Amino acid sequence: MSHPQTSLLHLLQLVSPALPVGAYSYSEGLETLVQTDRVIDLSTLKAWLTQELRYGAIRLEAAVLLRIYDAAQANQLDRLAVWNQWLSAFRETEEMREQSWQMGRSLGRLLQELEPRESVKQGLMACGEPCNFAAAFALAAVDGKIDREIAVLGYLYSWVANLINAGVRLIPLGQTQGQQGLLHLYPQLEQTTQAVLSLTDDRLWSCGWGMSIASMNHETLYSRLFRS
Repeated sequence: MSHPQTSLLHLLQLVSPALPVGAYSYSEGLETLVQTDRVIDLSTLKAWLTQELRYGAIRLEAAVLLRIYDAAQANQLDRLAVWNQWLSAFRETEEMREQSWQMGRSLGRLLQELEPRESVKQGLMACGEPCNFAAAFALAAVDGKIDREIAVLGYLYSWVANLINAGVRLIPLGQTQGQQGLLHLYPQLEQTTQAVLSLTDDRLWSCGWGMSIASMNHETLYSRLFRS
């Protein structure tokens, strides 16, 4: 059995901004919202992130991550593959789909290069190509003996931290303001995690706060720093 400290270290590595999966290159529509003056400061950034955590696609990603985690633990490879396909199907824009596939491909390749365990290899093969990032994250969490609830919280945290960093560059904000925003979102991260744990399959719906439209408009921006 893995030592709790080792599991924590695996989690810290997974959510680290240094993880080479390319997350830093995506803003998930935030760049559009900043250029159209929908997000103009820390307050509006926090409001947008809060609404996405409560009702948006990230909530569903985390819910499906949990299902893939459980399927991988039970070695239910067919079920794992179905939920990975579900993740691809529910993407509303090409940019968001390509982001999930690219990050999933990068994480999958990294996992096989770092510690090529047979269970991870089988999970990735079951997902096939493309493998979504949430699916690869779930497989890494199972392999690292990370608790399922903590895995969900870590996934949500890494999403928020990445978009806070994008906001620091785009709005722009000071580094201290960015950290304040992240700290203030802790309660919502905990609430969303608990909500995800109780979601049944018939409640897998989302109502993004403008993210999909912002993502669709991103490719037509005059200048872009981010890929989404």
